[in-house]
Amino acid sequence: MVAIEVILGDITRLDVDALVNAANESLQGGGGVDGAIHRAAGPRLAKAGAALGPCRPGEAIATPGFDLDPPVRHIIHTVGPVWEGGGSGEAEVLAACYRNALETAGELAAGTVAFPAIATGVYGYPAGEAARIAVRTLRETPTEVEKIFLIAYDEESHEVLRAALAEE
Repeated sequence: MVAIEVILGDITRLDVDALVNAANESLQGGGGVDGAIHRAAGPRLAKAGAALGPCRPGEAIATPGFDLDPPVRHIIHTVGPVWEGGGSGEAEVLAACYRNALETAGELAAGTVAFPAIATGVYGYPAGEAARIAVRTLRETPTEVEKIFLIAYDEESHEVLRAALAEE
């Protein structure tokens, strides 16, 4: 089983082989973690995203890490579901985000991967439920990835992710 660790910090500052971006469909940058990754990786990331997009919810598309420091080989973009109350297939799409991003990381021979909390910001997915889906999906998806980091940007998110990891 893959090792999973929860970390409080800035996803753009991690020394990993790949990091996952909670992107929008255009892949050209936005707010939250997406905006932070785009700022840290530099303008070539938006150009690469424009050439590859759109990305549908649940899919995963990889680009180089460009100017991230420390250097990251790959950024894996995935688009989470917009929360509509839970009856519109949101859980399945969110699980697909984690599964497809992890499978992409494996295809890229990434040994270490950092994931943000996908869809819990502006897309409105309830944090606790999203964390449980993330942990369950990452544990159930076969992979050659050696270590997964779940990155929390604040103390509240950190506690939610730690609780979900402890439940599994």
